[in-house]
Amino acid sequence: MADAPLTSPLPADVGQAIRAVKAQLRRQIGDVAAVFADVDAVMRAEATAVAADRVAGRPVWPVVQFRDIATGTVPAGAVEAIRRRGCAVIQGTFPRQRAEGWDADLASYAGRNRFAETYRAIDDGVFGGLAAGKPSIYPIYWSKPQIQARQDDNMVAVRRFLNSFWKHQSGGRIWFDPDRDTAYPDRVRRRPPGANSAGLSPHTDSGSVERWLLPAYQQVFRHVYAGDWAGYDPWDAAFRSDVHEFPSTVMCSAFRTFQGWTALSDMDRDQGVLHTVPVPGAMAYLMLRPLLPDVPDDDMCGVTVNQVFPASERWHPLLLPTLSGIPDVQAGDSVWWHCDMIHSVAPVTRQRGWGNVMYIPAAPWCPRNEEYAASVREAFLTGSSPDDFPAEHYERTWADRFHLEDLNQTGRRGLGLS
Repeated sequence: MADAPLTSPLPADVGQAIRAVKAQLRRQIGDVAAVFADVDAVMRAEATAVAADRVAGRPVWPVVQFRDIATGTVPAGAVEAIRRRGCAVIQGTFPRQRAEGWDADLASYAGRNRFAETYRAIDDGVFGGLAAGKPSIYPIYWSKPQIQARQDDNMVAVRRFLNSFWKHQSGGRIWFDPDRDTAYPDRVRRRPPGANSAGLSPHTDSGSVERWLLPAYQQVFRHVYAGDWAGYDPWDAAFRSDVHEFPSTVMCSAFRTFQGWTALSDMDRDQGVLHTVPVPGAMAYLMLRPLLPDVPDDDMCGVTVNQVFPASERWHPLLLPTLSGIPDVQAGDSVWWHCDMIHSVAPVTRQRGWGNVMYIPAAPWCPRNEEYAASVREAFLTGSSPDDFPAEHYERTWADRFHLEDLNQTGRRGLGLS
């Protein structure tokens, strides 16, 4: 494609831009308080349902067997649960032995290249607070295990299944190709036994104030901003591939249908694991909340540039009690959550066992992702850190990283090489 911009220009005066868009959206919506009251009632019902599941011992996170995805026999009830909850654990995405082999290979890869000795912590605005001293988040992208997992047929099948939850064409446009993924390289986490971690506070990714200020995002939330919040479908991809976020250390240049990671070790549910607010439609609540009169006119409930989108007790007390952790997972399972979902990582003290994962999302092929793929190709060929991440570039001098001739057809297509 032509050299299209991967970011949108930041307003010179963000506070004034917020004031202006608030006035605009209030005019469009009309009775903001009444519309928000409707959203609030639905969110309360969802929160009550989540609490009831917990009390009854019913799983909040849907669990699907990979073999059912492979054979097209996922039970209808599981499909409906994923649509409602916006998250899933796919058990047996990879055989345990293969996942544990990848884990050992990653440790060897880092060790051979003296990563621990050369590591220097950088605050990336998300994981930076966890990275001081000895790392748990490894800024490694091009190891053989990572790319083997990204381009594996099992991963292709899982991402195709997850993409199917989305409406990928409407209004005469095809918003993304559900059968073709883009390579979106991300890092690995290796948290050792006995580690302490403060976790991550509740937040959502893929845009902060952009969700109100940018015309493309206003189209994504067009029903909410027209006062017809019930018409908002969190599974509708319309206009999402038109969004280009403001430049920052926490931006995501790609459209991801689901964020995800693949377990490289067994992890118990009480050992500093991922939690989500399992309500995909909660974004309507987040979008409307700053428009109420108790929020200052230049404030979006604490959402600002160059930081992830926070969910807080002050502004979102209804949603946070629904935060629900993943069940126990085994090496080879994969964990997925809708790209807009509020999520957090629980703290842990003296962790039992390893807590190791590879971050691999579902990022289907679309114009936005094709643009980013051009920079990803260059990073892959040179061993550089991808543009969405801090410019650490550890792997540039690592001779044993994954190379072009090792890509299969899926890997090549994901980088736009065929």
